[in-house]
Amino acid sequence: MLTISSASILNLIVDLIWLKCPSNQKTNIEARWLGSMKIFYYRRRDAQPNFGDELNTWLWPQLRPDFFDDEEFTQFIGTGTLLNHRLAERTATAKRLIIFSSGAGYEQPLSTIPAHWHIVCVRGPLSASRLRLPREKAITDGGILVRRCFTPASNKTVSYGFMPHIHHANFAGVTWKRLCEEIGIGYIDPRWPIEQVLGAIGRTEVLLAEAMHGAIVADALRTAWIPVVTSPRILSFKWQDWCASINVPYRPWRLLPLSDYPTYVRGLRSSLQAGWLRTKWGQQTLSHQPMKFLHPSTADSLKGLITQGRPVLSTDATLERLTTQLESRLSSIKK
Repeated sequence: MLTISSASILNLIVDLIWLKCPSNQKTNIEARWLGSMKIFYYRRRDAQPNFGDELNTWLWPQLRPDFFDDEEFTQFIGTGTLLNHRLAERTATAKRLIIFSSGAGYEQPLSTIPAHWHIVCVRGPLSASRLRLPREKAITDGGILVRRCFTPASNKTVSYGFMPHIHHANFAGVTWKRLCEEIGIGYIDPRWPIEQVLGAIGRTEVLLAEAMHGAIVADALRTAWIPVVTSPRILSFKWQDWCASINVPYRPWRLLPLSDYPTYVRGLRSSLQAGWLRTKWGQQTLSHQPMKFLHPSTADSLKGLITQGRPVLSTDATLERLTTQLESRLSSIKK
């Protein structure tokens, strides 16, 4: 049986309307298309805001004022791991997509790149390779451009802070916050408003980051960071992609999961199997779905990370070079 996606049906309807449209009206519509652009970003089904996604609405209008509106004919794809087979359906009303520093990783890879996609740049070399793009299309994640729009506090007042993945903040945010308070470190919630997160990261000396855009912004604001994993929900591909773009190895510390976490064998996007690698300082063992560990054990593993972990940071020269490249590419985009 022949199946047609909703995106294909909608585009077919739009094309039929276009064919019936008088030529003088087409001119007016084309001018409207070229003069409008809407920011598209991932929105969670539970409607919870997520820092890395919501950053799009805060960042891009500041960098390109008067450039964006709510017309969907041209859509701008910025930060996010969105370059997969579902993007065409999610942007079905668009006649043109502008891809700027987005990444691949989730869902099924693209078999072909649609003709109406204009890829300005992608997050890193792994995304470029997966999409079969030239290496020069890989720069880095556009989230580093927050350094052009936000100035952190001059003094770091928090030694360590922990920022969980949005999924784990939803299920165990209260517990993580309490654990951080118990061991005397800061807690940064990815559901907070953008500037609250930026301020908290800017005041922190070392960020323990499970949320990748927490690490990206930390690096941009010159806050050292340590990547953290507490479940197989964390997609290593996107981390490796971004870390390769800034010439920093991806060496995450794997903390014990909380008992608040759900079972991960259902609906897992980030792994092909239910098992996941739990690294314990040089030893790797494959364990199946996360076991229920006591909260004190997780607190101990956090303490161990603080005493033994090695914070990382890209070089000033690398950050400035990548920032300049992104700014150049961004300014080259025309309506």
